[in-house]
Amino acid sequence: MIHDIIILIIGLVLIIAGGNYLTDGAVSIARRMKISQVVIGLTVVAIGSSTPDFVIAFLSTLKGEGGMALGDVVGANIFDTFLSIGVMAAVSPVVIDKGMQRKELPMLLLSGLALFVCGDDVLVDGSAKNILTRTDGLMLLGFFVIFMKYTFSMAHNTEPAAKISEPAPMPPVATPRTGSAVRQKSTAAAYLKSRGLKAFYLRLCDANNRINAGEMPVWLAVVLIIGGLAALSFGGNWIVDGASGIARRAGMSQTLIGLTIVAIGSSVPDLSTSLIAALKGQPGLALGNLVGSCVFNAFFIIGLCATIHPLTITGMSVVDFSTLAGGALLLCIFGSCTRRHTITRGMGWVLIAGYAAYMAYLVLSAI
Repeated sequence: MIHDIIILIIGLVLIIAGGNYLTDGAVSIARRMKISQVVIGLTVVAIGSSTPDFVIAFLSTLKGEGGMALGDVVGANIFDTFLSIGVMAAVSPVVIDKGMQRKELPMLLLSGLALFVCGDDVLVDGSAKNILTRTDGLMLLGFFVIFMKYTFSMAHNTEPAAKISEPAPMPPVATPRTGSAVRQKSTAAAYLKSRGLKAFYLRLCDANNRINAGEMPVWLAVVLIIGGLAALSFGGNWIVDGASGIARRAGMSQTLIGLTIVAIGSSVPDLSTSLIAALKGQPGLALGNLVGSCVFNAFFIIGLCATIHPLTITGMSVVDFSTLAGGALLLCIFGSCTRRHTITRGMGWVLIAGYAAYMAYLVLSAI
């Protein structure tokens, strides 16, 4: 038990550091390539932070444990949709731009509905059991190709990121050619004395902004991205290993582990990456990361796993699939019901309460 707790703590440290470094490197690369924060969040950051989910689902599929693979993805997407975005909004309201509202959020809703239709065969087709077939997997992969093609086409159409403002230059000092030279010189000296420290401070802030916001050396940005992805991957896996060991010793079922401990552990990188990005004033990157991660999980990970080997689903009900689709629907509604298309703090607490209610249902149904 102590060994599992230590692994869990180390994993948490790794994912927090990895989320910080990945955010800095991704923003820098995005601005250098003149790509919007939303696009970089939907691609590099989202796929990188979904690496733990991919590893878990892929290995579970190879071992013939389809329920664990789908349970991890469904649980992780519910975690991101309700808890991650809810915590972000509770800390600071999240503004949804028009592109996200009209295109990315509907794609998130489509991914939830697709998993509902493909995964709940008992309700949809009246079958004896739920199976994700190779046909379902190929269809999900097709949706993923469409999503990626749209994302990269959006990258070419986005406006270049705004340039970092330079400190205002000091007014020129007139060349002393007349009898007023002494007065002009004293005026310039007074200006330097009163403005010198402030100008120096502004230059320091400008240099710091260039390093943090997008003009760090390319090699350093690449190192931060690779190191951040590695830390997220190792940290997420160690969280899963430690939490799973604790859960097994506590007598929890495999299905409950997949929907709760494993899903939460593999989704903590998404929460940490997005929360750090939000605190750094990058809301487009933060929300884009979560939406892109959920779409990547549903379309690519499950699509690939079902294509490799059909997934037999046990221990999941219509409540799980309905909660997944309902979370995406709530985000679409929240983004449309306010004038500024903002997920407010109150809405954030509603999402957090929804996740707490779902977790209570899982615990009570397992007793």
